[in-house]
Amino acid sequence: MKTLKNLLLFIMSMSLLIACSKTDSFPDNESPGKTLKKGHSGPVLVTLPFVMKGTGEYISALPDAECGYDPDSNPYMYRIIVDFTGTCTHLGKVTTTFSFCCNIITGDYGPCLVSLVAQNGDSLFITQKGRVMEGRLDDHPDYVTSYWRDPIKIVGGTGRFEGATGSGISDDYNSSLDAYSHHYWKGTITLVKGKR
Repeated sequence: MKTLKNLLLFIMSMSLLIACSKTDSFPDNESPGKTLKKGHSGPVLVTLPFVMKGTGEYISALPDAECGYDPDSNPYMYRIIVDFTGTCTHLGKVTTTFSFCCNIITGDYGPCLVSLVAQNGDSLFITQKGRVMEGRLDDHPDYVTSYWRDPIKIVGGTGRFEGATGSGISDDYNSSLDAYSHHYWKGTITLVKGKR
């Protein structure tokens, strides 16, 4: 019996020695705490619904050589500037200025790089390109005079929107009720989780 006790005591002692020895290995010689905090090998991405809506005030529509305007060969290329205010999921209240080239005969516009700026200063970058169509679609209110439903693409940002991607569609229009442009964008946004 004494031999069995001594054998069990020896096995327990050896087990404790083995368990307490420093044989753990961590990637890149990092400390255990740092490795545990990371919990993964790369950034975690999360895809969420994205909705933006608001109104724009037309500031100017003038011929612009940077847009390709030439009084003799191409007199229809204008730069349109619109000040925008609205709301956007993940940003709250936003402001921006749309500045884009537009052929005032065909309605073709863009590409337009939009920087939606939140109240905390973070920005979300979106590109849009398409065509303004005269009239309205059946699902538009009667007061719509022209519209554009075009793809949008999220191409990054600052702050918590750094590295953001995504896509969607615009449902924008001009109205006979007021002098503003009306904007509604819907899609998805992919963010890097943990960005502040």
